[in-house]
Amino acid sequence: MKLTLNNVEIFASTGGRDFDPSSGPVVLFVHGSGQSHLGFMLQHRFFANRGFQCITPDMPGHGLSNGEALTTIKAMADWYAQFMQALGIPKAILVGHSMGGLIELELASRYPDLVAKAAFISTALAIPVNDALINLAATNESAAIAAMMDWGHGTAGHIHDHTMPGTSHMLYGSRLMAGNAPGTLHKDLVACNAYTNGPTAAHSVTCPTLTVVCGQDRMTPRKTGLALQAALGGELVEIAQSGHMSITEHPFDVNKALRAFF
Repeated sequence: MKLTLNNVEIFASTGGRDFDPSSGPVVLFVHGSGQSHLGFMLQHRFFANRGFQCITPDMPGHGLSNGEALTTIKAMADWYAQFMQALGIPKAILVGHSMGGLIELELASRYPDLVAKAAFISTALAIPVNDALINLAATNESAAIAAMMDWGHGTAGHIHDHTMPGTSHMLYGSRLMAGNAPGTLHKDLVACNAYTNGPTAAHSVTCPTLTVVCGQDRMTPRKTGLALQAALGGELVEIAQSGHMSITEHPFDVNKALRAFF
């Protein structure tokens, strides 16, 4: 579906189903740096066909949405609140991956009336980004994407053991990220690197939470995920064999954890 928000045309996937926030629990998926709705394809379609009203917008500059990418995590959280209000979503279950988890922290802490539950997948209280990667994203985006695909996947991703036959995790991810507006990845990485409000936001979150931590995650390592869960309280699920891109690399484990939490 498409809508106009702040004079920018926005695309949002509904998992292949009609979207009606009044007819069932709403699940709002919040994508990560350089990502889009396509990263959550194996989640939003799964839950959209099991009685949930699923919505996965591409933020400005990402995927099929127009406009310029936002430059701070707080601005992104405000944007999601505006998105919910524009669609008449009174309250949603949030599912955030990576940078999406930082956005979720801000959204759940500053807009508690909009959030029923919050699931944090492969994320942390803070996501510092290496200066070399930030600079590479500014000067050679394709090389930065390749580096992130390598660093972001665990064993299954590197042997191309994809859950969808004939598809490579790393090739799929590279093409997905290359579909964003030029400069979007750099802006996302700078926003992640600058975000420091995670501990304060986490202690302000009052809704039920789930933290999914992955044993082969090199972007938000296991210890940082455990620190997030300790700050939030709530439920914890560990996927020992997954890298950072758990939502595509081990979708069955992720979906099982989400289904139990919902």
